[in-house]
Amino acid sequence: MSKTLGCGIALVLVAILCGVWAMGQYNGLVGAEQDVAKQWSQVESVYQRRADLIPNLVATVKGAANFEQETLTKVVEARAKVGQMTVGSDVLNDPGKFAQFQQAQDELSGALSRLMVVVERYPELKAVANFTDLQHQLEGTENRITVERQRFNDVAKTYNTMLKTVPRAWFVKLLGWHFQEKPYFQAQQGAAEAPKVQF
Repeated sequence: MSKTLGCGIALVLVAILCGVWAMGQYNGLVGAEQDVAKQWSQVESVYQRRADLIPNLVATVKGAANFEQETLTKVVEARAKVGQMTVGSDVLNDPGKFAQFQQAQDELSGALSRLMVVVERYPELKAVANFTDLQHQLEGTENRITVERQRFNDVAKTYNTMLKTVPRAWFVKLLGWHFQEKPYFQAQQGAAEAPKVQF
């Protein structure tokens, strides 16, 4: 009788320990997923800052005589495309939506880069203090975007690694936990190639 009782107590203790361990694993994944969501909001914040700067930049550039309208139009269209996207935290669980978001942001980055190259041909515009200030703010924002995207990739990697590591991965499948792998920001297509400069 005492052996049966001892075995029963041992099984209960093992079950409790397994339960506590499983809760720790679950809570660890929740914490890592929250880190990803927090960093995602940082990424969205710097992208919003850039979007807010663009109307002032475009208005300042429009004031330059004979400025190339096509370049401005591409910036305005790219910003409008970004603004039309409704992006929430659900984009983190949908690689297709995430790719669309990144593509729209990359198109805007490309349009802004072309604008800055074209501005080099307009010394009178570069002499306008408001434009110079906006240019510096935009450059700082682009740097922040790069930093925040890298930080996002770092926390997404930590989360994805936790999600795929054995034995945690087994528990996720066995217990039906609804954690999904998070996508990463990728380099823009053609980023490995040096840009062609024509004068």
